[in-house]
Amino acid sequence: MPEKTFHISQAHGAGRRLDIFLSAHLRELSRAQIQKLIADQKVRLNNTWTKPSHRLKEGDIVQVEAGEPIRKGALLPENIPLNIIHCDEDIVVLNKPAGLVVHPGAGVETGTLVNALIHHFPGIERVGHPERPGIVHRLDKETSGVMVVARTNRAYTELKRQFKAREVEKVYLGLVRGEVQVPEGRIDWALGRHPRHRQRISVRTKKPKPALTLYSVKKRFPDFTLLEIKPVTGRTHQIRVHFAASGHPIVGDVRYGGKEGRSKEKRLFLHAWRIVFAHPATKTLLEFLAPLPPEFQDIIRS
Repeated sequence: MPEKTFHISQAHGAGRRLDIFLSAHLRELSRAQIQKLIADQKVRLNNTWTKPSHRLKEGDIVQVEAGEPIRKGALLPENIPLNIIHCDEDIVVLNKPAGLVVHPGAGVETGTLVNALIHHFPGIERVGHPERPGIVHRLDKETSGVMVVARTNRAYTELKRQFKAREVEKVYLGLVRGEVQVPEGRIDWALGRHPRHRQRISVRTKKPKPALTLYSVKKRFPDFTLLEIKPVTGRTHQIRVHFAASGHPIVGDVRYGGKEGRSKEKRLFLHAWRIVFAHPATKTLLEFLAPLPPEFQDIIRS
């Protein structure tokens, strides 16, 4: 990559984070790669080194050193086992285990579902977004369950359309703390980034976006409730934040469950159980189920 120099003005970069500014002007690199360049002291600000979060000011000069070219989206295939529920020439439906990250990003470059997909299904790296090929929706790392992945660009475009139009039905099973008394209900609190803790989603936010979650009680236990949960919208961490804010956090939720989240449970007890969508090529309505993982069944039995 040749050396590049940027002169910051009030209309060109002032007030922006260094890494975000470079992401907009070095489109051949991902944001994670840009942050690594900065960490490796390959980026100079006014002839000195700084951190990715530095806010640029008018008059600043940013220089990116020459070096070996880095190819954006250069994903490595990895032989990670997958639990395939259904596969045809257009789609793959699988049961994702808890603990598996869906795609690289935020410091995670390998060991993801995407790395496994491009190993098992050569050619999928050319489908959709170059950094997350084939991915039309996501599950949190801690959440297990059913996912659909596109194998062709035709399928990718159509499935993305269905998700955006809210034509896909997603049903989760979640074990929450406390006894939920109302048999059926809805939570429609808007969500957005926490004003201080930017890695967290919150109902207390300066930029709220509508979010709707429906639920029904499947079974009550002493101090716990098993719920069937339907997120109508698809906000980040929506189910986890909605139930934590309602006083019934998901069992095992370290991030949003407070002190109760840091308990003996080894995982987040949230599972994508059912998905219904139209096949992107045949338009046939399809339904797929992912059975509860053994550790989920064990805690319910206990």
